[in-house]
Amino acid sequence: MKITRRKTLAAALSLAIVGLAGCGQKEESKSASASAAAPAPASSAAGPAAAAAEPLKVGFIYVGPVGDAGWTYAHDAGRKAVEAKFGDKVKTTFVENVPESAADAERVIRDLANQGNKVIFGTTFGYMEAMLKVAKDFPDVKFEHATGYKTADNLAQYDVRTYEGAYLAGVAAGKLSKTGKLGVVASIPIPEVLRNINSFTLGARSINPKATTRVVWVNKWFDPGKEREAATTLIGQGVDVLMQNTDSAAVVQTAEEKGVYAFGWDSDMSKFGAKAHLAASVIDWGVYYTKRVDEVLNKTWKSDTTWWGLKENMIDLKAFNASLSDEVKKLIADKRQGVIDGTGPIWKGPIKDNTGKEVLGKDAVADDKFLHDIKFYVEGVEGKVPG
Repeated sequence: MKITRRKTLAAALSLAIVGLAGCGQKEESKSASASAAAPAPASSAAGPAAAAAEPLKVGFIYVGPVGDAGWTYAHDAGRKAVEAKFGDKVKTTFVENVPESAADAERVIRDLANQGNKVIFGTTFGYMEAMLKVAKDFPDVKFEHATGYKTADNLAQYDVRTYEGAYLAGVAAGKLSKTGKLGVVASIPIPEVLRNINSFTLGARSINPKATTRVVWVNKWFDPGKEREAATTLIGQGVDVLMQNTDSAAVVQTAEEKGVYAFGWDSDMSKFGAKAHLAASVIDWGVYYTKRVDEVLNKTWKSDTTWWGLKENMIDLKAFNASLSDEVKKLIADKRQGVIDGTGPIWKGPIKDNTGKEVLGKDAVADDKFLHDIKFYVEGVEGKVPG
């Protein structure tokens, strides 16, 4: 069973927050919550032809605030890409700060379906069961769930290969670290996050075989205070390059204050640390969202499972610091191309875990099942996996 993104976030968010959460869409549109309270419009007297001219309504559900960086910010950039490509053919709506509890998620998803949204994107793992339930009641609506593992005739699943961006960040870290001590501020110890930590370390050790990675877990996806504390702890242990698998810019801000390097995660975070920010592992959800909306418009949409990465331009290491040399940039570019064309796979054996046990044999290349089931640290990562 694939366990991945956003298992829990902000249980403290109450039902009232959902009702009052910011709900954005095109400027001329009413909020999703307000629309739900209004009576359904009467059928058009012009008949089917007029109805066909109506824009396709597309809803997005976010686990956190849109903000100005991170996971939800990146998803909302994808929503804006849909608007930019399709113009008045679509009308998008989003609801932010929706907790992952079944009741909260179901109410918002059902609300969007009742408003006439014909495509609904749920952008976190914890919405899976609620989306499955609502999908049964709205067979004519296309549902899309990020990072889950269950599908239905009208429910598709999608994800991004974040570990590829983490690997490229590791390549840069391995080249630029003076101490060889790297650090990761990590969220929750699930295969997705372990895969990213390990890929970061594999990237670093492909350049500096003696590089090591230390991890501090904050057990949340978004908690700027805890993220800052974790980054400070790692820097105090001699770490001079930081990566994160959390949502706020606190790690980059702390790195800037303490005079070490860091990488943005999910989006460009350079404005939070002009000197510290080496580059960012940037997700382009618009690549997927525009494709799927286009398929709905053209009546070619089918339920599917998608896991895209560098090859599909859905993730990349971008927003390079001006101080990065051409040598480092070329090194990253060469590693990137190797991942894309298969000549330099990230997960190719022999690979050992940090106890010395071989987890991938010589010349073996990990398949997706292996990657989804990772529950260990690779050689070079210090400590034990929690739990």
